[in-house]
Amino acid sequence: MEITLNITEELATRLRSLEEHLPQILELGLREFNATAQPGFEGIAGVVEILAGLPNPEEILSLRPSDALQARISALLEKNRTEGLSPAEEHEWSQYEFLEHVVRSAKAKAALKLKAS
Repeated sequence: MEITLNITEELATRLRSLEEHLPQILELGLREFNATAQPGFEGIAGVVEILAGLPNPEEILSLRPSDALQARISALLEKNRTEGLSPAEEHEWSQYEFLEHVVRSAKAKAALKLKAS
């Protein structure tokens, strides 16, 4: 498929040396674009970025949700108590539950590493 785009000269200059990689760049960009449109992704992405940086055990044990993530979780908990969650919010909540499981597992392993050393 051939696509024609109008882009700035600055972007064109940056892309010239990457021409053969443009399909991969577009695919990765599209994945990120689609993911950021999903509720809850921002908070999850932040935690994943930290864990992907291979932090030491102390850093893992000190991991806490951002203020924005904590506020969203609190809002969902309150809405669930008062009126119930929509299907989209239930999906978002399940993402947070999975994230909590991952972080708890990482913290348990970090604690074991610290105890062993």
